[in-house]
Amino acid sequence: MARFELKLPKMGESVAEATITNWIKSIGDTISADDIVVEVATDKVDNEVPSDVSGILVEQLFAKDELVQVGQTIAIIETSEEGEATSEADKQIDPAIIAEVEKVIEVAKESVLTPADFSGSDKFYSPLVKNIAATEGVTLAELELINGTGKDNRVTKDDILNYVQSRSTQNGSQVVNQTAPKASPVAVIKETPQAVPVSMNGGDEIVEMDRMRKLISGYMVASVQTSVHVQSFIEVDVTNIVKWRDKNKTEFERREGEKLTFTPIFMEAVAKALKDYPGMNVSVDGNYIIKKKNINLGMAAALPNGNLIVPVIKNADQLNLVGMAKAVNDLGNRAKQGKLKPDDTKGGTYTVTNVGSFGSVFGTPIINQPEVGILALGAIRKVPAVIETPEGDFIGIRQKMFLTHSYDHRVIDGALGGMFVKRVAEYLEAFDASRNF
Repeated sequence: MARFELKLPKMGESVAEATITNWIKSIGDTISADDIVVEVATDKVDNEVPSDVSGILVEQLFAKDELVQVGQTIAIIETSEEGEATSEADKQIDPAIIAEVEKVIEVAKESVLTPADFSGSDKFYSPLVKNIAATEGVTLAELELINGTGKDNRVTKDDILNYVQSRSTQNGSQVVNQTAPKASPVAVIKETPQAVPVSMNGGDEIVEMDRMRKLISGYMVASVQTSVHVQSFIEVDVTNIVKWRDKNKTEFERREGEKLTFTPIFMEAVAKALKDYPGMNVSVDGNYIIKKKNINLGMAAALPNGNLIVPVIKNADQLNLVGMAKAVNDLGNRAKQGKLKPDDTKGGTYTVTNVGSFGSVFGTPIINQPEVGILALGAIRKVPAVIETPEGDFIGIRQKMFLTHSYDHRVIDGALGGMFVKRVAEYLEAFDASRNF
């Protein structure tokens, strides 16, 4: 018999973790290759994890609603044939080395803390953190004092390693007398701000955030704490675009089988502006700026539960208006149906959100990390405007909208941020009302 480790696969460039939402197979179930074993969910999409081998599910290493890191083993499948779960590379390894490694693994397993060791805590600690705590003699009391820097203030590997190192420096040893735990160093332990009490009465209803809303909340807070958000606003006359769409939308749908909305027209202008100002098509990694070769536009879209997701139009600058409309409609429709794939939400280099679809005149959007800019499209409104002509100025009714550009002031100065959104406006106002599709 052989044991196959089913690991959480990589599900996108920026996806590092997922939550177990449902075990399709139970312990003792017979599994065929490609059978779905477990369902997981990320902040982007829900996904199914299939088995690569046939066998019997003998262990589930994570419970429902637990968080799993990409690459972690989530289940053990026992196969019927020796070596069935062994890769070609593994088959070339000396059996004596494999046996030695297995002994080391068994010894390591004996030192891992079980969940019962943390039964007195309401906090979640990953198996890795528990293992480090057990190895370094960190007590539960000490662990609960560590200020976690992970999502939802969870204690990460770096947090506990920094604590162990700091404690070792202060005490001259990495071993702590667990019968008399000492207070954590001030440099490591930070006071957690107390939440402001919320006044409630008998008519109030308390509803827990769903998984997606918790994740969105965490990412929004992290983005604001990471980037210095600055906004530039500009008003755009889109009268020619409105007239052209009204004139051509019926024929466009008849010929192409797609509805013609304003979004692909705006996306086309944004892609052109990014080619003119490649300094906006970058991301930040620590002290490094990564200049992106491709222009991949993220577009905020609604999910069935009302939350938002950002699918990505790849190589948007290479699409004509018909191709852009097909991409926008396809991603938008699949988002509403909950049928987006992991690849649909990865690789974005710049994001556009249409706040005008909800009636907002303008908004101040939060940057989608690790990008450095996001553009909000406001509602199109009929407004009185001064129209300049060779014969003189006069007041007329025009279709106008606001563009709001939020950008990361760590790497984008006001000049670049302002010139970029101005260029988008120029492309929109110069729209050729006589153009074909």
